[in-house]
Order: sequence, then structure tokens, then C-alpha cells
Amino acid sequence: MNLTHEQCERARLARDSRFDGRFFTAVISTGIYCRPVCPAPPPRPENVRYFANAAAAAAAGFRPCLRCRPESAPLSPAWRGCETTVDRALTLIHDGEPGETLAGVCERLGVSQRHLRRLFQHHLGVSPLAYALNHRLLFAKQLLAESELSVLDIALACGFNSRRRFNDAFVGQFRLTPTRVRRGESGVGQGCTLTLSYRPPLDWSRMLAFLALRALPGVEVVEDDRYRRAFRWQQARGWFEVAPVSGRDALGLTLHCDSPRAIRPVVQRVRRVLDLDLDPLELTRHLSQDPLQAPLWLAQPACRLPGVWSEFEAVVRALVGQQISVKGARTILSRLCRRFGDPLQGPGLARLFPEPAALAGADLSGLGLTRPRAGWIAAIAQAYAEGFSAGEGDLVSRVNRLKTLKGVGDWTAHYVCMRAFGESDAFVATDLGLYHALGLTRGTAAQTLALAEPWRPWRAYGVMALWHSLGERA
Repeated sequence: MNLTHEQCERARLARDSRFDGRFFTAVISTGIYCRPVCPAPPPRPENVRYFANAAAAAAAGFRPCLRCRPESAPLSPAWRGCETTVDRALTLIHDGEPGETLAGVCERLGVSQRHLRRLFQHHLGVSPLAYALNHRLLFAKQLLAESELSVLDIALACGFNSRRRFNDAFVGQFRLTPTRVRRGESGVGQGCTLTLSYRPPLDWSRMLAFLALRALPGVEVVEDDRYRRAFRWQQARGWFEVAPVSGRDALGLTLHCDSPRAIRPVVQRVRRVLDLDLDPLELTRHLSQDPLQAPLWLAQPACRLPGVWSEFEAVVRALVGQQISVKGARTILSRLCRRFGDPLQGPGLARLFPEPAALAGADLSGLGLTRPRAGWIAAIAQAYAEGFSAGEGDLVSRVNRLKTLKGVGDWTAHYVCMRAFGESDAFVATDLGLYHALGLTRGTAAQTLALAEPWRPWRAYGVMALWHSLGERA
């Protein structure tokens, strides 16, 4: 479990989803064991026992909760079953279903329409029918641009019974008519539009400021209240943009992706990058009790952990940023992207972050890197190109696996876990910015570890709050 009783208690009260599956809560007074995200009212602390897995709780005589279903915790067969159901539904949609209703899809999947809508809302932020309609219209747009079929034939090919219904749906999605697309005009509403809900509060301006300071020109854009970036997900490529939805605790996501099958994992990755699954109330209550953290958490909404798109990108960013300023690291990384990033077109976007194969054994001279660091990056890129990954597991196992890479020490490994995996207890104990924010003129890892012990299991949020307090000096 690698968590103390006190850390489990804090995570349980916060219902932090990142601890779901890492431990189980058993209640002595009821004889029931639950997941830490169970929606039931929290029991009294003296009635709670913690177990590393469901089997241990069952062996101790506890029975599973009927509300949170502990057998469906992450990585369990039931949990994987939900993932499989969504994937199978997406396959049916991509193969031409559903029509006007969900009945056919649900019958083939063996689930109710209500359950399927709940799964789609959780994993994609959109209903199955809305996703299917968007998929059909994107295919129609491709046919209009690339084929000689008549508009009526395209409407029928995409499952519409009349040209009028097709035109109405097309205009609603893309804000232009099919004939204008055929003439080569592009609409402002292209792409898949989804809604990403979150638990308030979300300090969007502070998150944008953090991302803007580290944004790589051509790969990321922060303008007004929007964040945009180019991405690669396995073989898929595209770009996305997120912005607040007025009057709602949600962000609007516009996603352009050349592979519809990649939409679900990409949406989940966007949620991780923006830390939208955080429940900030218990986190704020806990950290605001610490004398060092209280001024940071009582004065403004809870900060979140802005992520990095991929594990490999996080490793490269961390290596380049070792012992230099954020501005200096951004300059070097921008040169790296211009030289090795594949081209991709989008508003203000021009290229992707380099993939491991592009940097494996590459000549990295002239970028501003020291010779040892350039060698480390090339060697690490080769390792990732050959399939290396920190993989699943807890913070300790991930850190130890990352530290097997040449040039990756404790600071780098924890930084990667913080920003690539959203590990809430990752802690960059030797960070110079952390020393400065804590007022340690000659800081040591032992000092910061001792000061941060009360922050667990959310030390990463404590670090982020301190970095925010430094502004552009972080």
C-alpha cells in the first residue's frame, strides 16, 4: 500500500480518485468495505480499517459495498469491463451504428441506454448519439472535400434520410453549408466539441499562467482564456483547444484528431493534463492547516497540477530544465521542437513535440545543451523508442524505474511523476525554487522532506502552490 493510516484517512475524506484501487476502506460498525471514492457518508475514523486490496478486506470478514462496488476498482476485471464497453460502443459507431436511437447498440452490448449514456459522459464528456452524429458529419465533410458524390448521395451515405435534415445538422456543427465546404471554405466549428466537467473551484487563470510560462512556440498556444496544443497519441495526430464554459463548472474542448478511435484516450489525457478529476475541498482543508501552506490556500482557490502531455516529453523537459531557469529551458526546448518536431497545422500551431525515434542517437549540438545532457537525452530517447516506460504502479515503483535512466536522479523522477502521471505525493525535495519559496538559503533535501511531511499525501500540490507564489521566478 505504501501509505500510512493517516495518509489513507486524508485521501478517504477527500474521495481523491487517484487513490482508487490503491487501498480499501473497511467499516467495523457495518462490516462493509468500500473504495476511497465511495459516495456514502464517511464513517467515524475509529470505525475504519484500511487494507491494501479487496481480497484482504474480504478475508478479514468484510463484505463489499453495494454503492461503490469495490470489485470494480481500477485495474479490476469489472473496471476493465467498463473500458471495454466504451471501446466496443465506439467500434459500432465507427462501423455505422447507431441510427436515430441507441437501441441497436445497447442490445448488441447487453447494457441499458442509461448505463451507456453514463459511461460516455464519464469517459468522453458527450452522449453516445452526439458522438455518433459528430462522427457522421466529419465523414460527410471528408466526402464533400474529396469526392464527386452529390450532396444528397453523401447525406444518404452518412445515414440521413433527407438532404434537408443533413443540411440542418451540418450547419449546426460546422456553421457553414455543405456546398460551401465543397467550394473549399473552412468552418470555424470544425472538430469534435465536448464538455469536460470538474469539481469547483478551478483557478483557470492561474493554470493558464503556469502553462503560458512554459508553452513551446508552435506546439502550444495560450491566448485570452484558451489553451491550445498539438498532440500525438500512438499513431494519431491532431490538436485541441480548451476554454471555460460560461455559467458552468466545465471546460469546452474542441478536438481535431485524424483518428476517431483515438478520441476517448485523448479526452482522458486532456483531463489529466488539466487535473480536472481533483476534488479540491478536502485537499484545501488539509493543506490550509499547515503554517507554511495556509497563506497560499486561504487567499485564493485551490491550485491544480498542470500536466505534460506524455511521459517522454516530461522526461525531456525535466532534463533540460535541471538547474536553469524556466525561460532558459523553454528556449532550448523550442529549438529542439523546431529541429526535430514533425509538422502539423493548426491555429498558431506548426509542429509536434519530437517523438523518441526522432531524438534517438540524434545530433543535439547547437541547441544550448551541455554535451553530457545532450547524450543523456539521446540515450533516453533510444530507450523510449525501444519501449521503455515507468508503467503502472505506485509512486515509489515509478520513481525507481525512472532512475534507471542515465541522467535521471531523484528530482527528475519525482518531477516526471508529478507532471506526467499526476502523482499527488511526488516531491522534488532538492528543487531550488522550493528552497527559495521556503526561505531556505542553504536548503537540503532533509530540510524540505521534514517540512513537507504534514502535507502528505498531497506534497505535489504543496510544491505547486509554492511555485505559484514565486511567479515568473519559479
